[in-house]
Amino acid sequence: MSTSTATHSTSAHSTVAQASKALRLALIIGGLLAIGFGIAVLLWPAKTAVAITGVLAFYAIIAGVVYASIGFLAKSHGTGSRVGHVLLGLLYVLAGAYAFASLEQSAAFLAVFITVMIGVMWIIEGFTALFTLGESGAKGVTIVFAIISVLAGVSLLSTPVWGAGFLWWLLGISLIVLGALNVFRAMSARD
Repeated sequence: MSTSTATHSTSAHSTVAQASKALRLALIIGGLLAIGFGIAVLLWPAKTAVAITGVLAFYAIIAGVVYASIGFLAKSHGTGSRVGHVLLGLLYVLAGAYAFASLEQSAAFLAVFITVMIGVMWIIEGFTALFTLGESGAKGVTIVFAIISVLAGVSLLSTPVWGAGFLWWLLGISLIVLGALNVFRAMSARD
């Protein structure tokens, strides 16, 4: 084997090893962050929801400023595009400012809104599964899935506050479990 082939092989192996170490580090960091966030969700659910709402409100304000800036500064855009960008920017800024002004109420509204949306999506998903029954290879499983999906959606819509609490609790547990699994995967990976 020539010296250049050996050097290339060693270099490629080194690059793969570095990428593997970086991936493991990313899995560990991501896993630990997920565990921490999951614990925060379970121990301080209201404070965590308010913090997330604050982050979303901040994002909305920044996005609003960007949209409004595009509307004011984009001379190559037509009048309709510019006015639309400015109006959209103002809506984002107003929504973000309102959310900041009443973070707890905004967090509660956001939780119920998301719960209602998930309930509606589950119902639609269940009916969609029934509409595709003729194409399914596992008709029994499809019917069971559709029934469970519709019932779960209806239960979320009938009690959205309870459903929001349940989904938040489920999120916290899922983050802890999935985060721990990612840390375990990263630590047990071979080079």
